[in-house]
Amino acid sequence: MIPPQEASVRRREIEDKLKQEEETLSFIRDSLEKSDQLTKNMVSILSSFESRLMKLENSIIPVHKQTENLQRLQENVEKTLSCLDHVISYYHVASDTEKIIREGPTGRLEEYLACMAKIQKAVEYFQDNNPDSPELNRVKFLFERGKESLESEFRSLMTRHSKVVSPVLILDLISGEDDMETQDDMTLEHLSESVLHDVIRISRWLVEYGRNQDFMNVYYQIRSSQLDRSIKGLKEHFRKSSSSSGVPYSPAIPNKRKDTPTKKPVKRPVYISGTIRKAQNLLKQYSQHGLDGKKGGSNLIPLEGRDDMLDMEIDAYIHCVSAFVKLAQSEYQLLTDIIPEHHQKKTFDSLIQDALDGLMMEGENIVSVARKAIIRHDYSAVLTVFPILRHLKQTKPEFDQVLQGTAASTKNKLPGLITSMETTGAKALEDFADNIKNDPDKEYNMPKDGTVHELTSNAILFLQQLLDFQETAGAMLASQVLGDTYNIPLDPRETSSSATSYNSEFSKRLLSTYICKVLGNLQLNLLSKSKVYEDPALRAIFLHNNYNYILKSLEKSELIHLVAVTQKTAERSYRDHIEQQIQTYQRSWLKVTDYISEKNLPVFQPGVKLRDKERQMIKERFKGFNDGLEELCKIQKAWAIPDTEQRDKIRQAQKTIVKENYGAFLHRYASVPFTKNPEKYIKYRVEQVADMIERLFDTSA
Repeated sequence: MIPPQEASVRRREIEDKLKQEEETLSFIRDSLEKSDQLTKNMVSILSSFESRLMKLENSIIPVHKQTENLQRLQENVEKTLSCLDHVISYYHVASDTEKIIREGPTGRLEEYLACMAKIQKAVEYFQDNNPDSPELNRVKFLFERGKESLESEFRSLMTRHSKVVSPVLILDLISGEDDMETQDDMTLEHLSESVLHDVIRISRWLVEYGRNQDFMNVYYQIRSSQLDRSIKGLKEHFRKSSSSSGVPYSPAIPNKRKDTPTKKPVKRPVYISGTIRKAQNLLKQYSQHGLDGKKGGSNLIPLEGRDDMLDMEIDAYIHCVSAFVKLAQSEYQLLTDIIPEHHQKKTFDSLIQDALDGLMMEGENIVSVARKAIIRHDYSAVLTVFPILRHLKQTKPEFDQVLQGTAASTKNKLPGLITSMETTGAKALEDFADNIKNDPDKEYNMPKDGTVHELTSNAILFLQQLLDFQETAGAMLASQVLGDTYNIPLDPRETSSSATSYNSEFSKRLLSTYICKVLGNLQLNLLSKSKVYEDPALRAIFLHNNYNYILKSLEKSELIHLVAVTQKTAERSYRDHIEQQIQTYQRSWLKVTDYISEKNLPVFQPGVKLRDKERQMIKERFKGFNDGLEELCKIQKAWAIPDTEQRDKIRQAQKTIVKENYGAFLHRYASVPFTKNPEKYIKYRVEQVADMIERLFDTSA
């Protein structure tokens, strides 16, 4: 049961809460009454506003429609006036632009092109709206005249500003082709920026509005002439420089000219000046008779100054080839800015024809000269082809890249020249090998002292030059499929369907086989030639000298390594041949040493008197030895062994043999009383005999 106090408190709380609820309810009733009153007032205001808007609309709409009609009429009048002004302006185009068109675009190209745009629009208007108007003929005449002026301006700009590239610039361009740091600075500027801008604007206008392509012919004719003259100027530079200093040079080095982008020595492309001079100087040392054996008719034709001129021509041609590639690349870059894309390849093809034909013709002339020289058996002339051919093949990738998109006839010119050179070179190599084999035996052409034959020296010196051009010579041989001739098995990995497709190993094998063939032919010919000598000893000395010269030359020039590719035992074989000839030579002394050998000598007892027959036999032995020694020394003193080491070796071996035999013979019979005049028979002491042999092969002794 709830206590009374708590019940009283609870009742008061409920009463207070009820009182608050009643007050809240009363407030809500008052608020609703006010809201209803405000709503009624708002509805009344809106109804009044709607009524007024309807009255305003009924008054304004007619005025708006009338105003709109007036505005439309005004716009029509303005458009009519504007069109009338536009049409009237076409009738004034001729008079407004005639003076500018007559004076030409020089110095104000943009203004001129703006006038041409006005004239063109006038022509289009009259053609569409009033084709019988005399104004049409007038603006047409101005348009054609303006187009001719633009064509003339194009020709004038190209003619006046297209300059020949100086040899200085070309040489620096070539020398900097491998220098990546300066390559960007080496770009040629054929036309100034302002001139190039004008030329491009004119060309684009002529293509787009002039419907004219004649300017492309003008462009390629002018640029073709400059390209051709630039290359010819470089060649002339070499000719003048060679005649003044003996060595072509770039004047950019001593003279710091403004048109020289780099200030560094000129690098020669691939070919090193002097290669041909070195070969011909060596070959001329042995050219008194020539390979065909005709006395006094050297096949090498050593003319004064020929070597320097030859170097200059080869050097100049190789530089001109490199110059063509660089200049053609530069021309194509210029052309792409001026000529429309679909005409670029054809225009470029025409542009490079004169310069390219000149290079190809000069290359063919070099080939022709080499062919004629080969007919005369002047095989040193083929050396001119080697550096050029090597450079052409190294440059061919750049050539192919430059000539992309040109006609097939243009692309095939360089491969045709390369093939021609390879064919000529291969023909020369084969003819040389055959000439070595078939060189005739002429008595008057044989060295009297048995020294090295000129055929040997010429052959070795020629082969030595091939070391500098191993891949080139290998390509020549491969191009003629000489592998079949030399019985070289062709590995599919080494060759392809193309005769000139080979790797370096296959090339080396071909060249090695060729050299072995030449050496084999030379050896056979030397054996044949040696038969001219009646004296077997001189024959042996001759073969010894030649074999020794061949071996030493192979070793010094590293040809021996190339020979060893296909002939592993070549070195040992030559040493065996040399030793064999030494033994043959030593047999020539048997007729001397036989007199003093122990066989058939009388046996006597000390103190026993010799019989007449025995004394006579001893006298004959001494006399035979003395006469034979004197005769051999007299004859063999005039013979020659150029190799000091071999000469000393042969002398020493012979001294040992003769001294031992003569010493023993002298020891046995010097004290024997076989004669009353011993000095008549015992003419030489052992030391004197050794000294006489020491003076063999010495014409100055």
